[in-house]
Formats: sequence, structure tokens, C-alpha cells
Amino acid sequence: MKYHQKLIYQIRRDILRMVNAVNSGHPGGSLGCVEFFVALFFSVMDRNNEFKMDGINEDIFFLSNGHISPVYYSTLSRAGYFPTEELSTFRKINSRLQGHPTTHENLPGVRIASGSLGQGMSVAIGAALSKKLNEDDKIVYSLHGDGELQEGQNWEAIMFASANKVDNIICTIDYNKKQIDGSLDDVLDLGNLEQKFKAFDWEVISNINGNNYEEIESALNKAKTLTGNGKPIVIIMDTEMGNGVDFMMGTHKWHGVAPNDEQLDEALKQNPETIKDY
Repeated sequence: MKYHQKLIYQIRRDILRMVNAVNSGHPGGSLGCVEFFVALFFSVMDRNNEFKMDGINEDIFFLSNGHISPVYYSTLSRAGYFPTEELSTFRKINSRLQGHPTTHENLPGVRIASGSLGQGMSVAIGAALSKKLNEDDKIVYSLHGDGELQEGQNWEAIMFASANKVDNIICTIDYNKKQIDGSLDDVLDLGNLEQKFKAFDWEVISNINGNNYEEIESALNKAKTLTGNGKPIVIIMDTEMGNGVDFMMGTHKWHGVAPNDEQLDEALKQNPETIKDY
């Protein structure tokens, strides 16, 4: 079994065990983005082993849809930012691993507080512009939920990025078409997302299966080749909420619901331990 597949299984296990232990959290979207996080942190991103808040001379990442913190925390720990044993403190009092990432706990890997949806695009674009002004040739990556694109601040930021030729940013949209209240189309239809970004003069990579590791890794690497050409870049990544656990897939109901002990056992059977549980 390839190492990336071992990581995918293990991070899924981490997510499931973390939310089950405290009967709270957001497993659905977390499971849907595992392949993206593994590709980004273990293959694509040029990151330093020692975390520094300023991110100078390294690629940096911002998670906008902060409620999927379980996949973020698991990835950071598996990438060596902090001990995996700390995952057992998820959402507990005085833990650095709160339900939504914050910065005052000084958790390595986390540069912004997120989870107030719709703000990550602005932050990521600002960081990318800062790198350009400082002649830092590294890339800013970000991840956004499709539901949070219903908020207008995103589109002001998207317009700003193209107008100012912020071409060192790669934003990825988790396009699972589900949100906490149901189908994306039923809550507030986004229309043709690809055409919207193109109309705002972004480079668009679409029709990417974000639950296929090779496909999302290839899309991220392709996006890297498009940087420096005067346009910001977006990857529209099709995913399945709850991916990898059969009874969680095909529904929005696991957006923010933790599995009970019996459901956890069933889910873990579908995702064998491949590295080591925390």
C-alpha cells in the first residue's frame, strides 16, 4: 500500500475517533477533504519543518471553512507539527485543538482563526499580496466550503485579487454541494461556479475528483504551473461529504453529527489502521 493511501486511512480514523470521543464536531466535510490535505501537505506544498507564524520563504495554507478542523488537526499532527497524542484533547477544555482553529493557543500550523465563514478568501489574498510586495516567490494555498461562497465578502475579495493580479494564490473550493441545512441548491443556488470565477478573470481548474488522490495531486501541481501569469487560480474540487464511510455518504446529515460507539466501530472497519492510532 502506498504511503499516501496509508495516510488517508489513518487520517479518516483520527477524524472519526476525535469527534466520537466528545460527541461533537464535523466529520462529514472533514472526511470529504482528506485526499486534498494529504496531497497538499505531503506532496505539493513547499513548507518548512519548523513552523513560523510569518511564513516567510515557504508556501502557506489557510483553512477558511474552519469547522472541518478534525482533518486539519490530524494532518498537521501526522505531518509533524505537534504530537499525534494531542489529538485526544480535541474540543476539550484548555485544549489547543478547539472546534474551530484559533491562534491564541499557539498551535503550530494555524495562522488564522477560522470558522466565521466567508472570511478566509480575504485573508489568503492579503497574505499572497504581502508575499508579492516582499518579493517572496512562495505560494499561498487556501480551502473554502462551497456553502460559504453564498456570502458576499468572498466576491469582493475575488474581484480584488484579479484586479490586482494576485497570481501567487491557489484557492480550492470543496464543492460537495451540501451544507448544514441541506442541498446547496435548495439553500441558495450558486449557479455555474466555473463561469462565475472565469467572469471574475481567474484561472479555473474544474471537474476535479477531490476524492481521487492522484487527480487532486495532479490538479494542485498543474495550478502551480499557472502561478506568475497575472491571474489568481482556483480549483473547483468535486467531493463527497463523509467520503470513505458508506453510511455517511450521499447526505448532509453528517455535516455536524458525531458517530456513536457502534457507528464508530463500523466506520473504523472500513478504514483499517495503517500507521498508528493516537
